Amino acid sequence: MTIPPLPSALLDQLRAVLGERLGTDPASLEARSRDVSHHGPCPPQAVARVQSAEEVVAVVRACARHRVPVIPYGTGTAVEGGIVAVRGGVCLDLGQLNRIVEVNAADLDATVQAGVTRKQLNRHLEELGTELFFPVDPGADASLGGMAATRASGSAAVRYGTMRENVLGLRVVLADGRVIHTGGRARKSAAGYDLTRLLVGSEGTLGVITEVTLRLVHKPAAISAAVCAFEDLEAAVATVIEVMGQGIPMARIELLDELQIEAVNRYSGLNCPVKPTLFFEFHGSPTGVEEQALAVGQIAHRHGGADFQWAATPQERQRLWQARHDAYLACLALRPGAAGYVTDVCVPLSALAPAMAKAKAAVAGSSLQGVFLGHVGDGNFHIIFLVDPENPEEIAEACRLNEGLVAEALALGGTCSGEHGIGLGKIAALEQEAGEGVEVMRAIKRALDPHSIMNPGKVLRG
Repeated sequence: MTIPPLPSALLDQLRAVLGERLGTDPASLEARSRDVSHHGPCPPQAVARVQSAEEVVAVVRACARHRVPVIPYGTGTAVEGGIVAVRGGVCLDLGQLNRIVEVNAADLDATVQAGVTRKQLNRHLEELGTELFFPVDPGADASLGGMAATRASGSAAVRYGTMRENVLGLRVVLADGRVIHTGGRARKSAAGYDLTRLLVGSEGTLGVITEVTLRLVHKPAAISAAVCAFEDLEAAVATVIEVMGQGIPMARIELLDELQIEAVNRYSGLNCPVKPTLFFEFHGSPTGVEEQALAVGQIAHRHGGADFQWAATPQERQRLWQARHDAYLACLALRPGAAGYVTDVCVPLSALAPAMAKAKAAVAGSSLQGVFLGHVGDGNFHIIFLVDPENPEEIAEACRLNEGLVAEALALGGTCSGEHGIGLGKIAALEQEAGEGVEVMRAIKRALDPHSIMNPGKVLRG
């Protein structure tokens, strides 16, 4: 596709608003040309480093007048190409829109600008002396606006839910520059269409999120974490299914296969047996945590699990979970120069064992290395294929394996993406899953963005 240069009139209008914070130099454009996925870079034509919601409105209105694409950008940590400027346009960098607007400790909520990161919010809550935290943890220190836009999830979702459950309200700039407020601080509402849920997960294709109101939760009185190795993946998955089936209130259950364990041992200095391994975390009262751990340990032993290795101190727990969060980087270190073709699906928990077994067999029969890990407490697992980004045959093989994985997940009643979203990489998978529902999505897109300037080429074809 030949992308025309930005109109000089548009650049003049943006400079009048942003001054030196409008970047058109190669370094600024290249820095925002890709996320952490295998998708090739496509630089925007300009970067607008906004510092206020009013500047967002001005940039969007100027781009709307010239029908130039707008690509919202948070921290660039997504994995499905959602920020790649496939049609050029203006990257709307929200990183400096990073003010914590208010914290209402009594009501367990906070309102933040879109560029605030989850770690920044949790540090602020500690500095205020509250016993509250924001629980959604996708691993990366992502911006909360970006997390809302991608309906982010993570390792703690099995207990605390995803961004869908934890966003109370939004302030959003639409494609024509109008500003709308959705939801609010009330814990429930029956007032009209649920625009908050429509915009959470829309990946910047319907509007630009500038402010998010979030649920907060109390820190648990006691936290305990442990790892447990198994002889095979099937035994580890059977343990997860029994633990969740018994209703034990787990905070996190993460599964890492033997190749992933080898990778994190090398990268993060762990010393885990190179076997399929579950990472557990328990939250609650001291007595409750002890009871949970005992019950899970008994289940694990019935399935051949080894004795728990405990992370007893906060520092040990931090080291353990940082190793899990660094799993992607650890995988890349297994094959220097490789790119990670990352995919995820989510299936009903009872279907987790057959889904993972079939995927494991498919990868074993392929020419690629594939590393398995996942938030298996809610049926969500990932595969990271290590591919040479310059080798089209390897990319094609990863695509083939991904298509098979999605088809199997859908056949089992699951979804093509539990948390990574659609972006560029899963447009066909969404069509396969949603069927005629995609046309309804297209109708919504046309109604809110008739000239398709909001992050075009993502989520929906065309």
